[in-house]
Amino acid sequence: MKALSLSCLLTFLFVQGFAQQTGNIPTPAHFKRVNAEAGSFAYWLRHIKLKKDNTVYLFNGEKKRNQQAQYAVLDISIGKRDLQQCADAVMRLYAEWLYAKKQYAKIVFLATDGTAMDYASWRQGYRFVLRQQKLQKVKSSGISNDRPAFDNYLQTVFSFAGTLSLSRQLKPVPHQNDILIGDVFLQGGSPGHAVIVMDVATNTAGEKRFLLAQSYMPAQSIHILKNPLSSSPWYSNKFGTELKTPEWVFKAGSLYRWP
Repeated sequence: MKALSLSCLLTFLFVQGFAQQTGNIPTPAHFKRVNAEAGSFAYWLRHIKLKKDNTVYLFNGEKKRNQQAQYAVLDISIGKRDLQQCADAVMRLYAEWLYAKKQYAKIVFLATDGTAMDYASWRQGYRFVLRQQKLQKVKSSGISNDRPAFDNYLQTVFSFAGTLSLSRQLKPVPHQNDILIGDVFLQGGSPGHAVIVMDVATNTAGEKRFLLAQSYMPAQSIHILKNPLSSSPWYSNKFGTELKTPEWVFKAGSLYRWP
């Protein structure tokens, strides 16, 4: 029996369920993960735990019909309502990182009507209430600084924000060669879609490969996407005019970054 190469061995171990984090997904041959500073969003994304079972479930507990799009499933809750869809999953990951760092003042998301839904106000008892087709910030509760209150805040964000508001909040990245962990491929609108860059690797020639994660409609497990053009889940930054994912095609110029 031939000896397995390191990359083949890592792939075998991952398939067998030994990988526990995004950062354990084997890189393509001759590619090396870019550095991620401890405490950064990139570092946090790379260390998200993965489920051993890569089945994608919907918010109601049913299995998603299409079970061919995912390579792995993030160990993150879906919720019991049809809210945590594509843009919501992107916002959820960013908010969870800031929450873990206790940087509460930086947790702010724009509603579709332009209202800034800030978690700092929520902690002080303010709520975002729809009145005459416009969100208003109303003091209606006491201090709300525990985890259930944060979860309720996220549910409100998911209800009033989406791909369109996210496209207004994030900053375009002019060159796809500059792609970083945490960037977002985004088409704002209805329909629209968003996927987040979970990891990036590079080779000596300067080519980059990256992993993508998404939720979708209806709300479902956040999952690492397969690359429909490859046997590997890694995508190349040299995708040309279209980035083809299993359930969406993004045009070049769809890359965004958190400000």
